[in-house]
Amino acid sequence: MYSIQTKDLTKRFGPLTAVKNLSLEVKTGEIFGLVGPDASGKTTTLRMLCGILPPDEGEGRVAGCDIRREAEPLKEKVGYLPQRFGLYGDLTVLENIDFYADLYRVSKKGKKERVERLLQFANLEPFGDRKAQDLSGGMKQKLGLICALIHTPQILLLDEPTTGVDPLSRRDFWMILYDLLKEGVTILFSTSYLDEAERCNRMSMIYEGELLIADTPSAVKAQMRGTILDLRTENNQRSLKRLEGIESIRGLVLTGDKIHVLVDDPEEGEKVIREAMKNEDIQILGLMTVRPSLEDAFVSFVREKRKETMQI
Repeated sequence: MYSIQTKDLTKRFGPLTAVKNLSLEVKTGEIFGLVGPDASGKTTTLRMLCGILPPDEGEGRVAGCDIRREAEPLKEKVGYLPQRFGLYGDLTVLENIDFYADLYRVSKKGKKERVERLLQFANLEPFGDRKAQDLSGGMKQKLGLICALIHTPQILLLDEPTTGVDPLSRRDFWMILYDLLKEGVTILFSTSYLDEAERCNRMSMIYEGELLIADTPSAVKAQMRGTILDLRTENNQRSLKRLEGIESIRGLVLTGDKIHVLVDDPEEGEKVIREAMKNEDIQILGLMTVRPSLEDAFVSFVREKRKETMQI
């Protein structure tokens, strides 16, 4: 059973096509990652799915509602946390929650118990009387999440909620999301962090408004063509410059103190790398075949997409 389904969803802003023919299926009760760099169409997609932005073409159903014709009833079933959530800095944590409860027309019956439960859920109980402007970045995101959950939505749409948040707060935020899954909430989570995509049940990669692939993180990596060679040298920056432009090398990713080199043939690839480093007088500290990361997969899929576009 699917909570979110789209077919050929398209949105244009003048000459720019922000989202192009996007077809997605998000299962009920899963956390689904919408992964891509800035300006890839993630925010536009989420705004269409929650009924804020009408699509120009295509169709979509969210929580059983047509996103074109049933935008108002849809908003009662969806919780949306945008990148810049509209907290009121001069209001306290509790006052902000009360405001959104009234906005969503939450009945007074049981509201107090729900607010207390959500505060406990997000570890914000001690901060009820603190003004929102005095909260840390991570705490502001937790407060935004509470406000998005106050009306008990079936589906939660989160637009890069951990951007600019410290690692500890990111971990806490994910713990809260996993607890929501246990309650049956379906979560669509957009992010530019590929390590966060690993935490999702399933994920999609989006680039320049187009879907590259959608599957489980392990299946996405398995569908990547080619082999990854893990290269360590005495000077990775010089090594990158030397390897760029070599025809047999399909992709380069600097990851920590290593370079991931994508090649079709590992034996031929190793030979090319060793020859290039020798000609540049760069010492190789390590060279071995490794399993691809999601970052490797993304670079590979983008490269293939660009090739297709150039051939059209």
